[in-house]
Amino acid sequence: MPLGSTDSLAPRRELSPQDAWVLAPLIAGQPVYRTGRWIGDRFQYPRPRTPLRITRTLPAAPAAVLIHDVDGSVRTLCLDLDTSKARKAVVDDDAARLTRMLTEAGLSYVEDRSPSGGRHVYVPLQEPITAAEARELVEALMFRAPSLDPGPHQNVTDGCIRVPGSLHKRGGHQMLITPLSDAHAVLTRRNPATRLARLRADLAPELLRLQQAKQRTKARVQAASTLQQAPPSDGQPVRTDSPLRAVARTGLYDTTRYASDSEARMAVLNHFAACKWTVEQVRAGLTGQYAGLAALYGDKTERLLPIEWAKAQAWTTAKPTSQKGGRTYARINDTSPTELTGGSANPSTHAIHQLVNDIENVVYAVLDHRCKTYGRAGLSLRLLLRAVLAYMRTTQNNLLDVGCRTFAVALGKDHATIARLLPVLEQASEGILTRIQRGRGRNADTYLVQLPQRFEQLARDLTWRQGKIHAIRPVFRVLGDVAALTYEAIERGRRSPTTAEIIQSTGISRTATTDALTRMETLRMIRRHHGRWEIVATTGLQELADRLGATEDRQEQITQYRKERAAWHAWLDRHLTPRIDEHDIYDSEVDEYWLPPMDPGDVQASLWHAA
Repeated sequence: MPLGSTDSLAPRRELSPQDAWVLAPLIAGQPVYRTGRWIGDRFQYPRPRTPLRITRTLPAAPAAVLIHDVDGSVRTLCLDLDTSKARKAVVDDDAARLTRMLTEAGLSYVEDRSPSGGRHVYVPLQEPITAAEARELVEALMFRAPSLDPGPHQNVTDGCIRVPGSLHKRGGHQMLITPLSDAHAVLTRRNPATRLARLRADLAPELLRLQQAKQRTKARVQAASTLQQAPPSDGQPVRTDSPLRAVARTGLYDTTRYASDSEARMAVLNHFAACKWTVEQVRAGLTGQYAGLAALYGDKTERLLPIEWAKAQAWTTAKPTSQKGGRTYARINDTSPTELTGGSANPSTHAIHQLVNDIENVVYAVLDHRCKTYGRAGLSLRLLLRAVLAYMRTTQNNLLDVGCRTFAVALGKDHATIARLLPVLEQASEGILTRIQRGRGRNADTYLVQLPQRFEQLARDLTWRQGKIHAIRPVFRVLGDVAALTYEAIERGRRSPTTAEIIQSTGISRTATTDALTRMETLRMIRRHHGRWEIVATTGLQELADRLGATEDRQEQITQYRKERAAWHAWLDRHLTPRIDEHDIYDSEVDEYWLPPMDPGDVQASLWHAA
């Protein structure tokens, strides 16, 4: 176990704040500190007119040292776990997670605790790194620890942190957890660059997620400048969490909306139940990324979770129905059964699975290579065809009444893109996919999936492949279509392929294939063994999707489409022409016959008027 690790939160021996203050010059990026004071309702460390030098004497006021050198370099990573970001239980859980990551990377660290329950972890480095590199690392760690405040490393000129021994703004002192002798040894020897590189390798998913978030922010800034609008703020990396998932992560909630921990817990559980979670997934999240929900339970998790989960399931399954015949029109994307608008009787389950397997053979042998003629859109066409086959297995029917938004969620694309691709796929499939009915109102287009006669002999001659066909698993919403097809070639190949065999089977260029393989190898999804690529079974794709932010992106897309679908249904209810029944045209109890008009001099007309 490296120096700096601890077995408990309490210090191993009593230290005076004066003794702990001797570590301040070893942590500081510059030999100066700043004193803090209340400015309005915020406690700040303003820049003094004359820099205050660090001496052996403990300052009488709360003091924080600068963590950047004059050239902006950083020699000590300072991880600030703040109770204003999350509950104390979450802070303790994050501290344990971060120190465990540092230990696995071989990094030594020093740890202290504030009187408010916050924690500081200091990672000294032998070779200084730039302020941008330090900020990137801390912001990547923020995805693993919701209570981590990246603020000190986001301000090169004024970023500072209280060190062990410093007075706290509400009384008390910053208490050193690591023994003083061990802390002095860690801060003196420091960590080599190779161990920091190991930490960066462990944070590869978070670093990729951060890089893509910055690219999206840059694109939004450029679009806003083109339209002469105010650019979006470029501050901390933005999470796409829903408010309830933020409550589950941090344990903090809006007290004006939820009066107690119990109400906040039920809101979170209702959200998870509506997203089709299971109680096992909730339990796993309590010890992982949703430690805030566990903090809301305290020590009553085992007793209350089964009861409250049953209530959440009962509440979410009691959905209101439409007033028209009691029929529910709203579907939750790909989780609800498909309602067909017409067609013949459903074939058997065995026949559907056999049909899908036969079409898979045709897809790999013929259609994948034919889609290459469509350029960049060919990749999307191949994945869309796989989504069609995946829905066939799910619904066990060859008649698909699936909307563009449902396919968009399955592929991680925009629904307008799917609307453009479906007619192209119908033409490229040569009779495998055929639209038999155009969608109207709430119903989507109906497609018939069948195996044309000219492909029957080919499907019989080829052997069925093992494995499950997928559209786009959430992790490939971030990694892209090329990575999805490359991973599929390794996963469903009859043997572990080489790079050349992957290029030949997928029909993708060598440059794109090599880039996808390198990225997936960095994320430890695959590995190269004796020149052949293998799947790393210990890397869970769902956990990796969570770390890359793909799960949150998918949930955000589902929420957006649910709102759009509800707005469309409301528009239909307002503007659809009501159905006219027979009793609306003729009522047998009312005499509604009439005589045709006649000449004024006609006798019959006179009698008619007299009557």
